Amino acid sequence: MILLTRALAVLLSAYIIPGVHVENFLTALAVAVVLGILNTLIRPLLVILTLPITVLTFGLFTLVINTLLIYFTSILVPGFGVDTFITAFIFGIVLSITNWFLNTLTS
Repeated sequence: MILLTRALAVLLSAYIIPGVHVENFLTALAVAVVLGILNTLIRPLLVILTLPITVLTFGLFTLVINTLLIYFTSILVPGFGVDTFITAFIFGIVLSITNWFLNTLTS
């Protein structure tokens, strides 16, 4: 259920943000899986490695880390594309808000 909710959040966020391209629901499902794996395995390492800059920016650098993970996901998943770094940045914020909203509806 959580995976389907996240895939729906990817589809809705891609629909809202111009410059983000998702071919179909299976692609959105693959994006949700890959992004979940990257967030579980690579994100903690990146947060630790960039801890000084994260502290200096009061935690806002984690948004850049999320953007890099989204951009890397667009490289790994065929059928998912992000045009620019700024588009990936905005997509990450909208995706977080959409995930939160859909999780409150299903809880």
